Order: sequence, then structure tokens, then C-alpha cells
Amino acid sequence: MAADIERFLEEMWLEKALSDNTLAAYRRDLADVERRLRGKRIDQATTADLAECMAARYQEGLKARSTARWLSCIRGYYKQGIRKGRLETDPSLGIAAPKLGRALPGVLTAREVEQLLEVPTVDEPVGLRDRAMLELLYASGLRISELVNLPMVSLNVRQGVVRVVGKGDKERLVPVGTVALQWLRHYVDTARPVLGHRHQTSALFLSNRGEAMTRQNFWFAIKRYAEKAGIQKAISPHTLRHAFATHLLDNGADLRAVQMMLGHADLSTTQIYTHVAQARLKALHAEHHPRG
Repeated sequence: MAADIERFLEEMWLEKALSDNTLAAYRRDLADVERRLRGKRIDQATTADLAECMAARYQEGLKARSTARWLSCIRGYYKQGIRKGRLETDPSLGIAAPKLGRALPGVLTAREVEQLLEVPTVDEPVGLRDRAMLELLYASGLRISELVNLPMVSLNVRQGVVRVVGKGDKERLVPVGTVALQWLRHYVDTARPVLGHRHQTSALFLSNRGEAMTRQNFWFAIKRYAEKAGIQKAISPHTLRHAFATHLLDNGADLRAVQMMLGHADLSTTQIYTHVAQARLKALHAEHHPRG
């Protein structure tokens, strides 16, 4: 990849403290642009070139949200280049962003969550670990990256909170419910010593090799548990974060309190869950009211 793109990525890492996942997405998007430019460098592209690239993405059936992120990355590249004096013009300014509908996250019902939580075989170390992870996800609304990166010292059982390092390395304290705390205690006291007997690691959640759990391992596990629970919806670790927020708001929680627990920088990001709650209320009304 061109040296100027790597320089841009390094600057983004230094200036904005972007995560490895975000940087990897930027790198993929910029590599995609250069591939579509067919030999022309991105700093040589015209508005017409970028329009052709975008049209090709539409023809390939790529989603509007993916293309919007792609265009945002390109604009960030040109904006940084102009700010640093490497570029004089921004050809992306003439490109209209794709129109996005408001995507509502899929949400599990409380009963579906219970079915999911009951699947792991808790008399085995791996099953007990997975039950504790699922309980903590639903109790605290953590991102999967936050969950697998938790060190042992982040959990304060006496105060019933977990210290989380979220996006932008921002710390927050998130309360953990009584039930989740009971499963966490059980895991730490019985399963974790078995899983970690070969290694010394600070990670809270360990794989069967005694190393820190990965996002991919837990993603596959939760898909497997959903299938065993008979849940027909598309599900991922993020689904429990959605359920956490929506169920809190369904039961009268304050929106700003939910924002703080989720670690959202902007309240508007949290407000999408009010739309989820409203949509569910409309569906219930249509199903159960005589004139629905």
C-alpha cells in the first residue's frame, strides 16, 4: 500500500487513538479505493474517478451503510492531507453520501435472553465461563471487545461494579446485577483456576488453553448457544448489548443513565433504543388490541 496511506493511518492512530479494529477498517477501505482506481494513486484521483468507484460498489450490491463508511474514510484521508499540506484539493467533496435509513437493532425478548443464558453446561469450566460472560453482557451492556479485554482487577465484587475501558480509552464504571455477580463469583472461584492452571495471565475470561478469550471464539460460542436455544433471530454478542439497553428503557430507565452505562459519547446514539422500544409497543398493540 502507498506510503501516504500508511502515514495517514499512523496519524489517525496518534491523533485520535483509534482502535486496531477501526484502523483495519480504514486500511481495507483505502485499499479498496486504490484497487478500483486501477493503477492510479488515491492522491491523484478526481471526483469522476471516485464517482466511478462508488457506482461500482452499488453495482456489486454492497450495502449503503458500508459505502457510507467507505466514503467517510476517504473524506478523512483528503481532509488530513489538506490539513498537513500534502494535498491541495479534496475530490470527495463532490460525491454525495448514500442515504441511510435508520437501522433498528434486532432485540431479543426477555424470555429469549433467559433461554440463551440457560444453554451453557455450567458443571464444566468452559460452560461456566460462557454463562458468566453471557450474564455479564446482558447485565452491563458491554461491547464484546470490552468484555474479552477485562482484566481480573476490573471486577469489584464488593461494590458490584466493573471498570471498563471503552472507545478512545475512556474509562467508565458499570453496575453489575446480583445474578451476574453470583455467576462471576462462581466462575472466578471454580472454573478460572482450572482454565488458567498452565498460564499466568491477568485476563478475567480465559480460553480452554488458559489464554485470554478472543472476540471470534465468543462469537462462535454465542451463535452455537442461540441455535441450541432455538432462537431463530440473527444473533451476535452485540445482540445482548441491544437487549440490555432496550429492556432498561422498556422498564423506565433514564436515557442519560443508559448512555453512561453503554459508554456512548453522544446521546443521539443511545436514542435509537427509544425507537426500538416504540416499535415493539406498536407491534404489541397491533397484535393484542381488538382494533389493532
